[in-house]
Amino acid sequence: MKQSVSNLAYLGDAVFELLVREMLLSTGSRPVSTLNQEALQYVTAKAQAKMYHIIAPYLTEAEESTLRRGRNLHSNSKAKNADISEYRHATGLETLFGYLYTTGQKERLAEIFAICTKEDEEPHNEEI
Repeated sequence: MKQSVSNLAYLGDAVFELLVREMLLSTGSRPVSTLNQEALQYVTAKAQAKMYHIIAPYLTEAEESTLRRGRNLHSNSKAKNADISEYRHATGLETLFGYLYTTGQKERLAEIFAICTKEDEEPHNEEI
């Protein structure tokens, strides 16, 4: 079933959050408060906007199109600690994750998530 861009972004937000939580838990048990602080390196609009630019060169034409459609989605919402450009780029990233999830491309989803969270990249969000 084909989903609207806003629905893909909504779902993609949850998919991305779940992947981040699974990644953090895979590195060992810690207090939930610590996990939440660590998750902020990945789930804020600023962090996701940076990831948008990191993954762009690795995308197929269809993935790029989905990323752009999400970025161009006009929303009445605004991120707490991000400007409108960062917020739109983050929405593009979430849209891509929603698209990959709904189309059953779990391996590709994992590949792109790995690029987003690559250990040797600089930290995604300095303000925690």
